[in-house]
Amino acid sequence: MSLAGSQQKIFLRLVAALRPHWHRDANLPARIQALFAANRSFGSRDRRLQRELIYTTLRFLPWIEPLLDGDPARAAQTVAWLAADLPATHAYRIATCDGWPPCPPTVAAKAAHLGADAAALLPAWVGRHCAEAVVPPNLDRLHTRASLWLRLQTTNAARVLDEFTARGWPWRRSEILPLAVELLADADVTKTDAWAAGLVEVQDLGSQLILESVGIASGGHWLDACAGAGGKTLQLAALLGPAGRVDAHDIRPGALRELAARANRAGLAVRQPLIDNSAISPEGTKTGCQLIDDNESGGVTLLDGLPAAAARYDGVLVDAPCSGSGTWRRSPHLKWTTGAGHVTQAAEKQLALLAQFGALVRPGGRLVYATCSLSRFENEEVVAAFLAAHGDFAPEAPARAFGATPRRVGLALLPAQHNTDGFYVASLRRR
Repeated sequence: MSLAGSQQKIFLRLVAALRPHWHRDANLPARIQALFAANRSFGSRDRRLQRELIYTTLRFLPWIEPLLDGDPARAAQTVAWLAADLPATHAYRIATCDGWPPCPPTVAAKAAHLGADAAALLPAWVGRHCAEAVVPPNLDRLHTRASLWLRLQTTNAARVLDEFTARGWPWRRSEILPLAVELLADADVTKTDAWAAGLVEVQDLGSQLILESVGIASGGHWLDACAGAGGKTLQLAALLGPAGRVDAHDIRPGALRELAARANRAGLAVRQPLIDNSAISPEGTKTGCQLIDDNESGGVTLLDGLPAAAARYDGVLVDAPCSGSGTWRRSPHLKWTTGAGHVTQAAEKQLALLAQFGALVRPGGRLVYATCSLSRFENEEVVAAFLAAHGDFAPEAPARAFGATPRRVGLALLPAQHNTDGFYVASLRRR
């Protein structure tokens, strides 16, 4: 059997193992990684090829799944044709798709060649949630491989970019953000000297635009209420500068540990808070964290509990947990495990988070709400409901819109605008 034939056989075996799970397992990437780990004969190039083929399958699942039942070889050919032309896939695509025309860039042209239904590539509920997503150019962008965007954490860009060039990695700088760089190679940036020195972080350009659009003045004391692993926390700390301070809260200790590692690598001071006894309930439950020394500035403080109820911040960022529909380029499995009901549940939690953390904004301070969702029901509708119930907050115009799509409140950063994931952001000022 030829090398391509062997690779195709492996692909079909992996797909068969994943198929019972891809309509119900929102954590499918971990399952994929476990499959790779179980195949110890896989080298890094094998993993890159098979990962790209699997994610292409998930991206175009309604076109591929029927073929798996009747003509698996044709299914594998179709996936190879649709897959991105990368160093890891190039030879396999040539061998597998011999005689096929070049794959066109638009979903409509791909569908016409295959006799497929372009509308089937998104769940039926999406059009009501985001009309722009179901038509070009966003429909096309949602069905391309996500770009690798980086945020420079140094003013000496040459030190980072010269290393990429020396490694033979093509790159381009963003036209709208000077510290944003798209790495055009299928490369592991975590193996670079620039990464080890904390000069660069992986952060989608759309994610970077959230804070850049609202305009963050230097100095001040901010809370990142749903910090996760801290991509926006580090960006916020950089925008606030050495005179500012960021408190980072998340309910997942593992995420905060990763944030601490990233902040240390970036050279930021990382502190754990001292706990004021007033933040301890009579039952001994930790209900809040209070910094005793309020004079310290600069860096990031990790909160191992909720901020004290009496805390008042100059700004609070609520980067809320959401359906993740804006990340479907890099997480296409979520298209098939997310329903309109999940969006409704997420919106209820998001509104509760805004109420909870909005109470910590000082008068005159700012509440910034963001999601990586395309759905208006998680975005402007949540903000509108919050404003209706909290008359002491008012929407604030963006400092810079970056060509983003205005909503009734806030901005939608759609994937086709700047080749990013999809995001939403709104800035509110407390009177």
